[in-house]
Parts: sequence; structure tokens; C-alpha cells
Amino acid sequence: MTKKKRSFLSVLTGSRKNNKEPARAKKRKLKSKIKPVKLARPKKIKKPKKTRKPPVFKSKKQETEGQLTIDVFQDPDNIIIKSTIAGVDPSELDVAISDDMLTIRGKRVQEKKIKSEDYFYQECYWGSFSRSVILPVKVDPDKIKAKLKNGILTITLPKVKKVQAKEIQVLGG
Repeated sequence: MTKKKRSFLSVLTGSRKNNKEPARAKKRKLKSKIKPVKLARPKKIKKPKKTRKPPVFKSKKQETEGQLTIDVFQDPDNIIIKSTIAGVDPSELDVAISDDMLTIRGKRVQEKKIKSEDYFYQECYWGSFSRSVILPVKVDPDKIKAKLKNGILTITLPKVKKVQAKEIQVLGG
């Protein structure tokens, strides 16, 4: 017994070539089989009552530190770190190095105290900030230079020269 292949359209519509019914009659039958479905109305969800949270008071000890944005790149002899530190007095900056980590700390002081309700936008960070960077190569800590010019801090860290292999001649006795 061989089955006759049916086209995709005939499978989808359920029609057959040998069917003697006219196409219009078949459509009427299909339409009569479809019944509208009644959708149930969604139930109203009651919103939970808002509970009042106790006010949180920040003490000056809990003040968070800001984080600097930095660029770290290299040239053949140096690792260079650049950061925008506008409005900071150079005496308020502290740059320290230990092993393979450089840390920049400072404080940006606002000259005039402004009430929070008087602000339209407040995007500048005022207060203490810090940033630590793990250095990718060994640097010479005695030759590090830091310069603050036009609000940009540039720190130049000279790389330690690699010790080149040297042949040692063995003398006989």
C-alpha cells in the first residue's frame, strides 16, 4: 500500500484531492467548528499597605568614598596613569605605592555649603576619594613622578629593566 503525498497546504487546511465537496462548503464546515472563547475577567489585586520606614541617619564616619576614573597605559619605558582631578589642591592628594599596587587618595572640598533643596542637578562628587591600581609590571618606586596640571593628574612609573642573561665562562683548574 502506498500513501499519496499531500501538499503542505492540504495538510494545513485538512483538504484532500479526492474530496468531492466543493471548497466553499468545506470552508463553511470549518467555520462552524470554531466557537468563540469567553475570557475570564482578571481579579482585582489588592495593593499592600505602605509601611513607613524609619529614617536613616548618616554619621560622618559612614561617609562613602568616591572612586576616581583613570586611564592606565604604557610606553616602552614607563607605565602612565592619568586621572581627572579638577578642584583638588595638590596638598590634599596622597599617592602611595606598595609592592605592585598604587593608591591615589584625596579630598575635594566644596567652598560654599549649599542646601540640598536648592540643587536642580548634583552630579559632581564632593568629599574624599580613592583609587587603587594593581600594576601589570615591576616599577622603580624611587623614580616615580606625579604632576597635576589643568586638573589632570599624571603619574609616570618607570619600568624596571629586565636583567638580561649573561654567559659566564667556566675556567678550568
